[in-house]
Amino acid sequence: MKTISVLIPTYNEEDNVVPMCDAVREEFAKNLPHYDYEIIFIDNCSKDKTRERLELLCAGDEKVKAIFNARNFGQSRSPYYGLMQTAGDCAVRLCADFQEPVEMIHRFVEEWEKGYKIVVGIKTSSKESKVMYALRSIYYKLVKKFSDVEQIEHFTGFGLYDRAFIDVLRKLDDPAPFLRGIVAELGWKRKDIEYVQQLRKSGKSKNNLYTLYDYAMLSVTSYTKIGIRLAVFLGAIAGFFSVVIGVLYLILKLLYWDKFPAGTAPMLIGMMFLGAVQLFFIGMIGEYILTINARLMKRPLVIEEKRINF
Repeated sequence: MKTISVLIPTYNEEDNVVPMCDAVREEFAKNLPHYDYEIIFIDNCSKDKTRERLELLCAGDEKVKAIFNARNFGQSRSPYYGLMQTAGDCAVRLCADFQEPVEMIHRFVEEWEKGYKIVVGIKTSSKESKVMYALRSIYYKLVKKFSDVEQIEHFTGFGLYDRAFIDVLRKLDDPAPFLRGIVAELGWKRKDIEYVQQLRKSGKSKNNLYTLYDYAMLSVTSYTKIGIRLAVFLGAIAGFFSVVIGVLYLILKLLYWDKFPAGTAPMLIGMMFLGAVQLFFIGMIGEYILTINARLMKRPLVIEEKRINF
């Protein structure tokens, strides 16, 4: 009998973990009765009662397992680490907030049995904020356009991963992993299944402007050269126009030295423009350096505080 691992990352999901666990059990009982399974929760140092409820779930069912992180290691590192702790023939990554339909698990498994090593869910629309969905669409298209690797639009990590792929993840030893890019980069046989993102069943999204920016910069610095290339091109263009404008001013001053007041405004505007451009690209280069630094330091992905039922 094949075993399917279901990985569910959590952070302050006290009202969702028990219903989510019940929904996964029901999915296997109804649609996947011939498969064994394990449900692994990896908690990113929740501040509410999530851990207490996970402990109760683990105590009542040995198929339910839990990993408690020593601190919050971010929305990229913790799920990636959790995937590497799975023991099934394949693993399904699923969010705890019910925005990703649990009933898609059996559809993923059906495609996996046809030979696909990776089966991913692709959002076609969202019942959450339409503005946020539109902004994400723009972000995905920009990253896809400038990336060296063909990126997957509206893929959040929700999907099924064969054990062979997870074994490769273990060998990568990447302390700053970007799973969406890795899935696209490694070129495994993949099946995309569309779905509509649902409303959260309970609680509020843990994403904010900073976490979204951090995740976006990880993708940009890991899979694009656009930041560095823009700095080179814009610097060259700005330099060229600066020389042209400088020569024009000189000619005009020589021809009309008593009628042409150069003034200080053009110099101030030019200085402010060039200063802003320099600061922007110093920051962009800094983002690349931060990613390089994280990979060179080789810090552990996650430090565990406790694990249950392993």
